[in-house]
Amino acid sequence: MNAFAAIIRRDLLLAMRRKSEMLTALFFFIIVVSLFPLGIGPEPMLLRKIAPGVLWVSALLSTMLSLSRLFATDHADGTLEQLALSPTPLGVLVAGKIVAHWLTSGLPLVLLAPMLGLQFDLDASALWILICALLLGTPLLSLIGSIGAALTLGVRGGGVLLSLLVLPLYIPALIFGAGAVEAHVSGLGAGGHLSLLAALLALAVFFAPWATTAALRISLE
Repeated sequence: MNAFAAIIRRDLLLAMRRKSEMLTALFFFIIVVSLFPLGIGPEPMLLRKIAPGVLWVSALLSTMLSLSRLFATDHADGTLEQLALSPTPLGVLVAGKIVAHWLTSGLPLVLLAPMLGLQFDLDASALWILICALLLGTPLLSLIGSIGAALTLGVRGGGVLLSLLVLPLYIPALIFGAGAVEAHVSGLGAGGHLSLLAALLALAVFFAPWATTAALRISLE
């Protein structure tokens, strides 16, 4: 646990020293979400209908901007090899890096989403469902994305390949996350969608660090 906490603290400190990378993803999220109300116009019914999909697709794309840097910097300076050789299991360290990635890339999106949701005329209860869905979904995006980042580590044109690998795997999270808000707005209840999203997160928490560790060992060989 000490190594797990240490790797989280280290990655958070590095992220604070490279604030421009984190702010780029946040501004991308804000700008993309804000363009839709400006382009569509002040039609409350239409805005409420498209809000879940717009917010979730924007969060998904914003998360992907930072995935390529999840292991690339440590790989370039040799830190990743030292982590692989350390007495601490690599899976524990990888889990710490995934948590740090979510704290710097996913959690800010969760905090910003309610303010941006007001542009789409979502009421307080719909914004609460949106927060719950993103709290379950953004860690899932980081967990799945870590597998793709490990598989494409050191590959030329890895950013494009990463997108091709990860985007199809993001579809269930997108469907259930956006569907939860849409179902609530329609009066159908969001419980089923949130339960399925939580089940996907539980599976990813169990399998993703193991799969990422295996992919990293292959990339380091």
